[in-house]
Amino acid sequence: MLNESLDPRVNRLKLGHEGEVVTIVEGENWNAYEVFHQEKRGAHHEHVGSVQAPSAELALVFAKEQFARRKRCVNLWVVRSADILAFDVEDEDMFATNLEKTYRDASGFKVMEKINKFKGKK
Repeated sequence: MLNESLDPRVNRLKLGHEGEVVTIVEGENWNAYEVFHQEKRGAHHEHVGSVQAPSAELALVFAKEQFARRKRCVNLWVVRSADILAFDVEDEDMFATNLEKTYRDASGFKVMEKINKFKGKK
């Protein structure tokens, strides 16, 4: 069964019949890069999308052309998608915290009495 994909990236691999060994030539296998941009100095970088590129340098060029032409941008980051690490869903218990944190509430402080007393002195 020949591969009849319309995707040029798939066709470039020249996939043949099922079960055949596929060899990938250097430069044919482009990596996915996640793109983050910064709208103004001091602002956080935000994820804006992804690009496909053979190297990080070209990914930066592609990202500039794709995500920095129309919207205000002062900086870009590109990160290879395969290099992003995340916890597994099964590890969610590591983020469980103690819900009893009344020491963080301001309700335990009797400040309003002092403020009203101060206002009354004027």
